[in-house]
Amino acid sequence: MIRIQRAGDRYPGGDPGAGIETRHAFSFGRHYDPDNLRFGAILACNEERLAPGAGFAEHPHSHTEIVTWVVEGELTHRDSAGHTSVVGPGDVQRLSSAAGVRHEERNDGDVPLVFVQMWLAPLEPGGAPSYEIVRGIADSTPYALPEAGSMLNVRRLESGERTAVPDADFVYAHVVRGTVRLAGEELTPGDAARVTEAQDLALMATSDAEVLLWEMRAV
Repeated sequence: MIRIQRAGDRYPGGDPGAGIETRHAFSFGRHYDPDNLRFGAILACNEERLAPGAGFAEHPHSHTEIVTWVVEGELTHRDSAGHTSVVGPGDVQRLSSAAGVRHEERNDGDVPLVFVQMWLAPLEPGGAPSYEIVRGIADSTPYALPEAGSMLNVRRLESGERTAVPDADFVYAHVVRGTVRLAGEELTPGDAARVTEAQDLALMATSDAEVLLWEMRAV
């Protein structure tokens, strides 16, 4: 089963007056939708746009695996566990909030910042917060998130190139840039596909493209 969510169907959020524009793929805040609370382990997939100098002040998280992918610009991250990082395109950042952590995210640069942030439910709640950043992850190197029973595959495709969709209980595909075709559907930037019991599927790039592919197991 494949369900397509178009970029225009995302819930608007953020604070445009403060230079923050957000598009939520899942039920979030005032946009409560009991039929769209999660898919597999994914609780949120937010597209964020921060103007220079804008950002999210320090705020708490708990019992959530937070994975961030920068599209353009640089993201400055600070958290209450003492981590400070500047995250750029091609880097994967993960913050395990566990029993509780506070963090802030800002655009300290002089150009707009665009990033995708995904929240996943851990298999077990609690524990100590942890942080990791992988610089310049390669196209052929999946990023394992065993805490959530999930794997992130970053695929950068040239026009006409095909890539297999992982055979998994749940697959979430988010188009970062370019266009791809899946099961006869054309997907453009910001579009996402939710695939249940994926088997023998493939994505084909119809232009140069970048896609985030989460493979998740049923729990």
